[in-house]
Order: sequence, then structure tokens, then C-alpha cells
Amino acid sequence: MKKLSILLFALVALISFNACTSDDDIVFIAQPDPEGIEFTNTFSEVYLLTSSTSNNLAERFVWNEVDFDAPTTITYELQGSTDADFTVVDVLGSTGGNNLGVTVGQMLSMAEDAGLDNDPNTEEPNSGELYFRVRAFAGAGEGNALEEYSEVKNLSVELPESGDEAEPAKRELYFVGDATAAGWNPDNNNTPMFRDPANEDVYYFQGRFAGGGDVEGFKLLEIPGQWQPQWGGTDGVLSVNPGDTDDPAAFGVDADAYYSLMVDVDNMTYTWEEIDETAATVYNEIGVIGDATADGWDADQDMTQSDFDPHIWYVNDIELTDGEIKFRADNAWDVDWGGDTPVSGLGDMGGANIPVTAGTYDIWFNTLDGRYILIPQAAE
Repeated sequence: MKKLSILLFALVALISFNACTSDDDIVFIAQPDPEGIEFTNTFSEVYLLTSSTSNNLAERFVWNEVDFDAPTTITYELQGSTDADFTVVDVLGSTGGNNLGVTVGQMLSMAEDAGLDNDPNTEEPNSGELYFRVRAFAGAGEGNALEEYSEVKNLSVELPESGDEAEPAKRELYFVGDATAAGWNPDNNNTPMFRDPANEDVYYFQGRFAGGGDVEGFKLLEIPGQWQPQWGGTDGVLSVNPGDTDDPAAFGVDADAYYSLMVDVDNMTYTWEEIDETAATVYNEIGVIGDATADGWDADQDMTQSDFDPHIWYVNDIELTDGEIKFRADNAWDVDWGGDTPVSGLGDMGGANIPVTAGTYDIWFNTLDGRYILIPQAAE
């Protein structure tokens, strides 16, 4: 009987040992993600590539994350090529996240490899296609590592010919946040700040902000519909996420009131103070008039009054010719504003005609301080 007990004990011990060994030897086998990987951002119809803007962000590529059904490190590699077959692969960057930015300079280098140039005296074209894809892979990405590729995305690029190189687009700053008219929607006809005509790094705004205890505040965006570059600030100090770092804190708004905001993106500072607007006139109608408009000096092009702030007026996608414009109230010359600086400025009552270059614009005007801004839009 004693021998039988010893044998039973040995058998139980052996089974227990095998069970522990089996648990330690569990192997996870990575599997392809059936959902695949694809780009999720919106692309432009054409990308203008100039040497003067080579440090600017041309595009931020965003994609969905993949799941290889195993506890393994996943790396994403953004690849570019001059042909759709990726005969030669240019690795533009890698990350453990789901987005990477590509500069104008990187695209310009690819365009030159594709045989494009901006010299009108050569036979090489100044426009063409570049190709991009993202590769997701497990582990170190070597040997038999599991990997998946997105579909190839072709982007149209253009190198403006020498002598015709377009002036770099000016930076715009648009409000977004629950203290603003647009809410937290980055593509909701967001109100812009008004750029100083003498210093393109300084912006102004006077108007209403809907603050309070349950309100987070607001931020500033440069591109409608895109969350980066994104600006915020605390205690007079600006901060920015250009697309490769953490988002900044929102500007706080204590009360639903009118405020004056000045932002200096060069010195990374801002000023913020509450103002009293109770004596300011609220107009029934504001229009744009001048020989640069469709009806010349004979009739106004009506602007739309903001539902959020009655002192803010705008008109979208208005076509202007070379000429001049002014702003006036109630379709009459009793009250009008003008200024001598194009694109943006501080309008004075009865001031000079505003010079305009032909194009399609969104125009914003603030009757509180007379500031105006014309934002170029792509012609449809």
C-alpha cells in the first residue's frame, strides 16, 4: 500500500510539471488583419512645390491601426516612389503611431527624381504624379515578419515655373472650440483672426467668446478641416503642435463676454483681456462694394452676419477682379470703412479704397474695430 501511494504521488507531480511547462510554452501566432490598412486623411487636388516653402508641411498622412492578433510591436513605414510599382522605394519615415508628416522639401526631392523641374527652357515637365503607401509590419520587419501594405495613393504635384513661382500662402489662424461659433468642428466656416498687415506673425481679434465653468475654451487651427498645426496657450505663453508632438492646452475663457486677443507666433506670446462693447453699433446690413466686385460701385455684395457675434460679417467664395473695394453699412455711404493695405488691414471710417488682386476670396469684417481679411480660395 505504501508503494502504491508513492507511485500515485509521483504521477501527480509529473502531470503538474508537464502542465506548468505547457503554460510557459504558449505561442501566439500573428495573423494578418482582415480589415487591412488604408489612408484616412483627405488629400489635396494638387500640391504646389517650391524651394521657398521646402520646410513647410506638405501633407500629414494618416491611416488606421492594424491588429495582428498577437502581443507584438507594430511599426508603420511611410513609403514613396516615382512610379506606381514602387520599383525604387523611398522610406519617408517610420513610427509606432498612425500618422507621419511629409514636408514640401521631401516631395520636391521625389519630384526631381521623377524628372520634373520648374525650368521653362527644358523639355522636362513641371507637373506629374508621386506615389505613396504605408507598410505595417510586426517585430523587426526582417526575415519572415508579418507585414501588410495599403493601396497605393497617387498625388498630383506641380513645380511652378521659374519667374512664375507663386507667393507662399500666408498663415491663417481659425478659431475652434466650445467658446467659439464653430464649436469643436474644425471645418464649420470657422472665424479667422485678423492678420497685421505690417507683421505677418501678429494676429488680432475682438469679439464674443462663450465662456463659463463647463466650457473648455478654444484653440487656433491653420488649415480648415485639419487638427494640426494646432495652437493653444496658458498665462500669455503660446504653444503649438505642428503635427509631430502633443496638442497644446486650450485658451481658457472665464465668462461669456467680449474679449480682445492678440497673438504673436514669432515671440510665442499672446495678450487677452475682457472689453466693454456695449456702446458699439450693431448694423442691420454690411456689404462689399467697389470696381473689383461684380456690380462695381453701383451695388453692394451682401455679407452674412454671424449668429454668434453680431459684429462679425463674412462672405464666402466671392470672385473679385483687379481693383478696389470698401465696406459700408445699410447700402449707403453714411457709414463706410476703407484701408490702404491689401489682403488684411485695419479699416477706418471713410478711409481709403482697399486694393484687391483678382481671385476668389472668403472675406471677413469686424465692425467692432474695423479689421478685415481676404483669404484666397481655390477657384472651382
